[in-house]
Amino acid sequence: MNSLIGRGAETARLEALVDGIRAQGDALVVRGAPGIGKSALLAVAAARARAGEVTVSSTSGVQSETHLPFAGLYQLVHPLLGSADDLPVRQRDALLGAFGMVDVSSPEPFLIALAVLNLLGEAAAQRPLLMIVDDVQWLDRPTTEVLGFVARRVRSEPIVLLLAVRDGHPTSLDDSDLAELRLSGLGPHDAGALLDSRAPALPVGMRWRVLAEAAGNPLALVELPRALAAASTGNVEFLPLTARLERAFAARLALLPPGTRLLLLAAANDEPDLTAALKAAAIVSGAGTTAHALIPAVEAGLVRSDSDGVHFHHPLVRSAIYQKAGPADRLAVHAALAEVHAGNPDRRTWHRAAAIAHQDDSVAAELDQVADRARRRGAITVAVSALRRAAEVSEDPGDRVERLLRAAELSFELGRTGQIAELIALAEPELEGERQQARLAWLKEVLEENRNEGPPRILRLIAAAENVADRTLALNFLRAAALRCWWTDSGWELRQRVVTLAERLATGPHDPELLQILATVSPIESGGLVIERLESLRDTRFEAPVARILGVAGGAVGAYDLAMPFLNAAVADLRAQGRLGLLAQALVSLMWSLIYGGDLPGALLAAEEAERLARETGQARWQTSAYVGQAMIAAFRGEETHGLALAAEGERALGARANSSNVALIEHARGVIALCAGRHEDAYAHLRRLFDPTDVAFHPVTRLWALTDLVEAALPAHREEVTSLVAEAEELGRRTPVPLLHHGLRHARALLADDADAEGLYREALNADQSALPIGRARLTFAYGVWLRRRRRIQEARVPLRTARDAFDALGLLAWGEKARQELRAAGEVSDLRVSSGIDRLTPQELHIARLAAGGLSNREIGQQLYLSHRTVSTHLYRLFRKLGITARGQLRDALGPSAYVG
Repeated sequence: MNSLIGRGAETARLEALVDGIRAQGDALVVRGAPGIGKSALLAVAAARARAGEVTVSSTSGVQSETHLPFAGLYQLVHPLLGSADDLPVRQRDALLGAFGMVDVSSPEPFLIALAVLNLLGEAAAQRPLLMIVDDVQWLDRPTTEVLGFVARRVRSEPIVLLLAVRDGHPTSLDDSDLAELRLSGLGPHDAGALLDSRAPALPVGMRWRVLAEAAGNPLALVELPRALAAASTGNVEFLPLTARLERAFAARLALLPPGTRLLLLAAANDEPDLTAALKAAAIVSGAGTTAHALIPAVEAGLVRSDSDGVHFHHPLVRSAIYQKAGPADRLAVHAALAEVHAGNPDRRTWHRAAAIAHQDDSVAAELDQVADRARRRGAITVAVSALRRAAEVSEDPGDRVERLLRAAELSFELGRTGQIAELIALAEPELEGERQQARLAWLKEVLEENRNEGPPRILRLIAAAENVADRTLALNFLRAAALRCWWTDSGWELRQRVVTLAERLATGPHDPELLQILATVSPIESGGLVIERLESLRDTRFEAPVARILGVAGGAVGAYDLAMPFLNAAVADLRAQGRLGLLAQALVSLMWSLIYGGDLPGALLAAEEAERLARETGQARWQTSAYVGQAMIAAFRGEETHGLALAAEGERALGARANSSNVALIEHARGVIALCAGRHEDAYAHLRRLFDPTDVAFHPVTRLWALTDLVEAALPAHREEVTSLVAEAEELGRRTPVPLLHHGLRHARALLADDADAEGLYREALNADQSALPIGRARLTFAYGVWLRRRRRIQEARVPLRTARDAFDALGLLAWGEKARQELRAAGEVSDLRVSSGIDRLTPQELHIARLAAGGLSNREIGQQLYLSHRTVSTHLYRLFRKLGITARGQLRDALGPSAYVG
């Protein structure tokens, strides 16, 4: 077995992953400086795998292919594509479309990733699979994103994924939660041993110098002795280590024949294919070039050649070749490679773009086509790069700006704010016409979304919407204005302007865009209208994005029961389409509907999935909301410490993007956590902030949903203050039929009433229709029982207290169930403790899988919904069967009971 000097612990870690592959899959990112030994370590893992009858599939990033969509992914999975027909149709088409093998329109990146996961899983089921990806920093970004998706989902598969990344090069893996192995330099003893094994006759003085300058870098320990020996004086100027190594390789290049150097330059700028490099070298030199020209480079230890093509000893050799060549030679080789790749339009165009040092509209037009193809294949990052290069070589300023704006708009789809800023800075000086000005203004709004400028910003957005002729752009500005109205208290006059303009732009009174804006901007004033129109649309089928905004509208006006069917439809369709960014948003909205609707297990699984997807898709605000929902559920279940930790995570995820809406959610959750824990003063302190217009946590709508919590926390110490706050809410209640607000008002009236009026108010509140708000009804019933017991009406108190206890137990509100038991004990009645069920031991993902399986879905169908392989689903089912004490799928529905419902 291979042995690396000084890498015993690192070798053992990788070999352990390979040895345990049949029991559990895993992924590991290996990081380090150039030459630190990443590739050597991966080679040891590969040798271990082959010895253990594990299939090895490998690829390596190549700088010249960074702009070719899914080039690295194709190299990794192309041996498995014969099984692609076994994939679900949408996944198969997305994957083959990504490789340009079938014509599809803009496949969702996550469908491509799921297809790869399933393809690898099927192969690994036949024989375990070690996937090795070297030089990840040079892979095209779409490939890296797919690998990140797969890496987070292989633990239940016999798959190990090893990814090597060079320090100093950002990749999409940087913010992932994948395990990492960071390689540092060898220690003095090991460095000396490696040096002596490669250069045993090195003079003492030169040996010490190499050891000092190599700083434990294995490649430097091997290459620097040759470079120092080759220097005529033995004195080599000090340079950073990477530059020293490049110069060492360049010195060996200088000794090669010109034809060999030209062939290496062609190979360094293209794929490993030796035939293409030979053809390009022949075009540049004007003479025939054969593979014999490569022999001096092989003998010098710079490259090796095999049936797969030319492979460089180290990526620094490739960069040394490029740096050593003159500008004219580089341009000539790129032009020749463009000619060689005439049959591959993407590769040809990128070489054409690299072969010119001037502006050329014909190259720009070809790059436009590259961008279009990349977008259709789901490689948005490549499309952005193509448009940016097209702008650089555009002769006409108007065309240049148009391409920069298109690139910036695509960057918006990716959530790349830094890239957007860079592109609009390039476009702004040459803007032409009203439409380009409006598009730039919209991009700036996207870029500065986190800047809270209050009403002045909203006024500018309204003006932009009024002045632009393009309806789509106008709606973009109007949606942004509406969102800012939701985030902050902007005043009725300004909100009314948004409403008026939205009505003018609407296609009709039931236009979903209009309903969303009305609900966002004036949820109280327009709440009744929105509810009425949503009810009329309940049986209408909408596309997923439209169904989502209708669900958002329902949630904004507190009609969570109305929001539910729209959101369920949106979630189902967005899953099928692989649109994980919008799916995360829809799941957060669904989470709140489920919480208020009393389905805490369903809400928890929606929240957990939403948080994970929001994190993967870079949506911090939605991630925060998902954390807050989980914190609220933890509060109801009596998990105080866990709830506070989740609220803190939500705050951390939000960072500098905080606005009053998000802060209000976090403070509401903290208030409910304290209230459920019996810390009324702390609860009141958190909840009171939502009602203080001078506090950043003040929110004119969220505070209304927290009314019951505030009043319960306030009594008895803050009765006078909270009474005035309830009076304000009463005034709003007279202007809207929003059910959630009126439930809170009825509850608050009963809590605040004197003894003469309280009972009538409790009965009035309990007689109201609260079927859509079971948690609220259970709490109201409990409050009534407490009121009766404290008036020494013990027998009467026991009935509502029992009812509340049973409702809390059924709903999973463990904290409130314990409160009801305490009150019953005070009323002279002992209650059995709630017995923990197997359902309580299921993770959110296990519960989700159990629900879907109970609903009749197969493992494959569940996997497609949850972006897991069907074997991962099978593993989860095995574990959850044991937790539930069952042995067959047919027992799931009975074991889950009410929790078997899938919303």
